[in-house]
Amino acid sequence: MIAIIDYGMGNLASVSNAFTKIGCENMITQNPEQILTADRVVLPGVGAFADAIKNIRNLGIDKTIYEIVRRNTPLLGVCLGYQLLFSESDEDGLHQGLDIIAGRVEKIQLPATFKVPHMGWNNIDMKPGSQLFADVSPGSWFYFVHSYHVIPEDDTVMAATTDYGIRIVCAVERYNLVATQFHPEKSSDAGLQVLKNFGAMK
Repeated sequence: MIAIIDYGMGNLASVSNAFTKIGCENMITQNPEQILTADRVVLPGVGAFADAIKNIRNLGIDKTIYEIVRRNTPLLGVCLGYQLLFSESDEDGLHQGLDIIAGRVEKIQLPATFKVPHMGWNNIDMKPGSQLFADVSPGSWFYFVHSYHVIPEDDTVMAATTDYGIRIVCAVERYNLVATQFHPEKSSDAGLQVLKNFGAMK
């Protein structure tokens, strides 16, 4: 069973529908017991960093997420859920994240010929041997919607990057903790393969 965390902000239905499409049983929940007993957990999200981290802390879900990581239960962060795993964000002021991965979330600074938010399809460069990208063709295209990007302190966590005027770290992987800036649930066959790979993690 995959638990999709509901903290009041997120693309919950589309994530759930994508897992259902590939045959992965899932539930949307904010119940700590259900989250902790799940085989795998997804932290989705769309919207503002400050509102999201406030909701997570007010619901006590931060403690549940820390326990998931401690247990090495497979955890997938998506879009804003990806950014929340980092130490801090400068979106509308400085805000502390979950600090599970050391690094910052910063506004994308681009040449004038590029638009922010970064919205649409981009191909990605994947790290060889990544379990998240097993059986995903090199140069596959994924769907992005974001104005901020992550800057990890440790380059070894990077699982994929994309080129949008600058190199953007668009996926991280550390043991059973994986996360993507792009939306796999909106990224056609390549995105579904990423979700299948997560669904096979143990």
